Amino acid sequence: EIGRVAAALRTRVVAAPLPPAVAAAISAGYAALGGDSADVAVRSSATVEDSADASFAGLQDTYLGVRGSAPVLDHVRRCWASLYNDESVAYRRRLGMAEDGVAMAVVVQRMVGPRSAGVLFTRSPVTGDRSVVAIEGTWGLGSALVSGDVTPDSFTVSKITGEITGRRVSPKGRLHSFIPNGPGVTVTDTPAAQREAACLTDDEIRALADVGRQVEAHYGAPQDIEWALLDGDAPAAERIVLLQSRPETVWAARTAAPVAAPKRRPADHVLSLFGKPQ
Repeated sequence: EIGRVAAALRTRVVAAPLPPAVAAAISAGYAALGGDSADVAVRSSATVEDSADASFAGLQDTYLGVRGSAPVLDHVRRCWASLYNDESVAYRRRLGMAEDGVAMAVVVQRMVGPRSAGVLFTRSPVTGDRSVVAIEGTWGLGSALVSGDVTPDSFTVSKITGEITGRRVSPKGRLHSFIPNGPGVTVTDTPAAQREAACLTDDEIRALADVGRQVEAHYGAPQDIEWALLDGDAPAAERIVLLQSRPETVWAARTAAPVAAPKRRPADHVLSLFGKPQ
């Protein structure tokens, strides 16, 4: 039933013409990024997408390598429509979120062709340790990592000393790239020389960790960050591009305030559900 209703909603949004003022504003914004020769990413940013209590990452649509004003307008409509993807609607229902007030903004940002890309967490996603930065990366676009197409390289850096305390370099057999207005992400075999080589140098790892600390300090809470690293001879810090930052949700939920006051004995929690014993 969700699939039937959601498909009808997506069809209505995709088919609806954009109001002229909205189309003009989007086209002007795209022109400011470089005009019809600029490659951009068109990304969903729903009002409930990345709060501290829920993460809709991957449930709404993102389009990479879009070029030209008309394709950008078309993909903005597609992003709006993806607010009603089956998985997104089902997730909101499971969390008890009302559909009233749910809305979809769209981010249009310049594409980069990174040498390496990935994610970093300003606390350990495994243990919740806030004294470390955990970095995962791969060659090319980070979509290879988030889609599960490769097992990423992973590094752990101490926030206190800056020391790289953990390192795992994995075989990375697939490489993601893009062709403007192509079928989406292009997947090819990783060149043999790169497959088992680390996608980051030690200087780049430490520079990413420094950026992670700055972003966490800015927002005042642990962050889940998407990053890209450009190729070149400039210092590592100058080649880092931040793509997105959202609150870390897994450990934030575990460390939230307890739902009940502590009791002296475990059985007292059960008894409190039925009132005080006579």
